[in-house]
Amino acid sequence: MAGAVSALFLLDIKGRVLVWRDFRGDVTAVQAERFFTKLLDKEGDAEAYSPVVYDDAGVTYMFIQHNNVFLLTASRQNCNAASILLFLHRVVDVFKHYFEELEEESLRDNFVVVYELLDEMMDFGYPQYTEAKILSEFIKTDAYKMEVSQRPPMAVTNAVSWRSEGIRYKKNEVFLDVVESVNILVNSNGQIVRSDVVGALKMRTYLSGMPECKLGLNDKVLLEAQGRATKGKAIDLDDIKFHQCVRLARFENDRTISFIPPDGSFDLMTYRLNTQVKPLIWVEAQVEKHSRSRIELMIKARSQFKERRCCVRNKNWLACVTLVPFESHVFFPSSFAAQQQMLKLKFLFLQMPQTQI
Repeated sequence: MAGAVSALFLLDIKGRVLVWRDFRGDVTAVQAERFFTKLLDKEGDAEAYSPVVYDDAGVTYMFIQHNNVFLLTASRQNCNAASILLFLHRVVDVFKHYFEELEEESLRDNFVVVYELLDEMMDFGYPQYTEAKILSEFIKTDAYKMEVSQRPPMAVTNAVSWRSEGIRYKKNEVFLDVVESVNILVNSNGQIVRSDVVGALKMRTYLSGMPECKLGLNDKVLLEAQGRATKGKAIDLDDIKFHQCVRLARFENDRTISFIPPDGSFDLMTYRLNTQVKPLIWVEAQVEKHSRSRIELMIKARSQFKERRCCVRNKNWLACVTLVPFESHVFFPSSFAAQQQMLKLKFLFLQMPQTQI
């Protein structure tokens, strides 16, 4: 004779016990936690969520998943796995007959009926009645049935919440800017202690309808999610964050950034590059004290970027600015009156014209 089931558990998607029935008294609710821990260990395995049989410390686990509910049996005997898995599928059919749909919510709303059905469908760990029509003849308890309706169209649910429908432009345009900020910490000896680059892909889109855009990255770019070390001159990006419009599943498969963009300006992607970088502008400062009330400050700024590049001034940005902090009790001569806004913050504001090697 085949072995009997010790207990049957109904778990939510996070492994929490919704309902469980102990049939033989040789297992406890802790078995559900042990099972879910083993399931998480297999996360990423293509067969992890198939009907699986686990064995752990003399307890055999068999389960199936339906919607957001795990149906799990635990047994200390040698059970017929095929018959137990068939029984679990019959349990799903019976619950759907009573509740219209088997979900976490329907189990919580009808836990009394669930216990009655489990007691009739299995006795001392052995399957009994599994036909819904037969069970409905002697289990007359009214069950709360979920209202199951057809899925409404995307326009009603507004699944693409970041973009409205009906957008029209005479000319479709897309602008993509890569903006990077270099952060460098230098000690008093002029040695670089820490440096990194914080970047963002900034987009401005003026597109009609609901377009799907695709963006591919250079082969030299390695992403942290790939789990392999940087080789050669490849660029390793860390702390990557995408806009909610990016399809992450597609990105995980082929590293293609596929998305339906919002209308207007947004940050498509932000990242951090943790590497030793050469300062674009090297600043040296020498402080000489002449008396208790007067100091002389000599500042030298030297550009270190390539000759074909230069920093220029436009209507929105200053060409190159150096801020020198001072203590709160320092006062500046009247010749610095033009920089009153910065002087209130106790910063010396030095602006240089177009800089180029």
